[in-house]
Amino acid sequence: MTATTRPDLASAPDGTAAQTIPSTGADGTAVGPGRAPGASDHAADAGSRLRWWRRRGAAVTGCSVLVAVSVAGHGLLPRLPGRLSSLAETLMPWSALAVPVLVAAALLRRAPVAAAVALVVPAVAWLAVFGGALADKTSPSGDLTLVSHNVNQANPDPGGTVRSLLAAGADVLALEELSPATAPAYEQALAEAYPYHFYQGTVGLWSVHPLRDARAVPIMPWTRAMRATVDAPGGRLAVYVAHLPSVRVGPAGFTAGARDEALGLLAAEVRAEPVRRVVVMGDLNGSTDDRALRPLTDRLVSAQAAAGAGFGFTWPARLPAVRIDQILLGGVRAASAWTLPATASDHLPVAARIHLSPDPAP
Repeated sequence: MTATTRPDLASAPDGTAAQTIPSTGADGTAVGPGRAPGASDHAADAGSRLRWWRRRGAAVTGCSVLVAVSVAGHGLLPRLPGRLSSLAETLMPWSALAVPVLVAAALLRRAPVAAAVALVVPAVAWLAVFGGALADKTSPSGDLTLVSHNVNQANPDPGGTVRSLLAAGADVLALEELSPATAPAYEQALAEAYPYHFYQGTVGLWSVHPLRDARAVPIMPWTRAMRATVDAPGGRLAVYVAHLPSVRVGPAGFTAGARDEALGLLAAEVRAEPVRRVVVMGDLNGSTDDRALRPLTDRLVSAQAAAGAGFGFTWPARLPAVRIDQILLGGVRAASAWTLPATASDHLPVAARIHLSPDPAP
């Protein structure tokens, strides 16, 4: 009988059979004596690298791309339940804070490629959308100075607020959040500097130039908007003063339904305005980045965006985070726009200087 030798057995020094245990590759595949690593080993290496990438950088890279797409295409984002799209667009300038957070997350995970993506991709998208706001576009020229201020009905120092506003040298001054108790005080304090004025409900307009056709604009059950024609030396100017309803963030989302409804009524009045030059001033409780303001911003230009320096945030006054106080222009051009020093109100006043040209309309 012919003896056969099993390949997995070798002779021990005492002549007994000793079992050889095959070694194991990185992927669990047995690698016996004389066996060279094959395709399965390379596949294991690739799988290991993929797992490392997923573990180290994929999540950060994905978030970076998501932030960039959301910023660059925020106007194309679908409407989210609870008007959260409006809230996201209102806070969109602050999306720049995501860049250092994402970079730090990538570095903590020792993913340098993901860190580079997090630094470059969202930053480029943000600069493409908001970079122009950082430039100083102001100029010293202009024909008429406009100022608008939500004075806060609980303002503890109306006199100090008036002194601050007078220092701005406005030709046309709009006030919001007047009350029956404070409106007469503002009327008296501003009478010498502004011989022409009209106020009703919670809004008012003071001017160094004659006013005519002044009336309330019905956007709510009580008066929170008005309109008047300013007979300025360079031509007529239709001025609207508005204080749109407040918004809140709650369990139901961004509660902006009342604001949006009032905005639609105000926009309809502006569309029907016969005077070519139009200004809308006031506390609109919304950013011009917010799609809900498009009924106005599709027709009118933000003075701050056109001729300001920076974002011009106005609320809250102590640490401004959003610009909800606006000066919007149609048929006129802004020369400069800025915010004024804080008063005793919770809003900062906003100002703009505009160019007037001869009005061809009758």
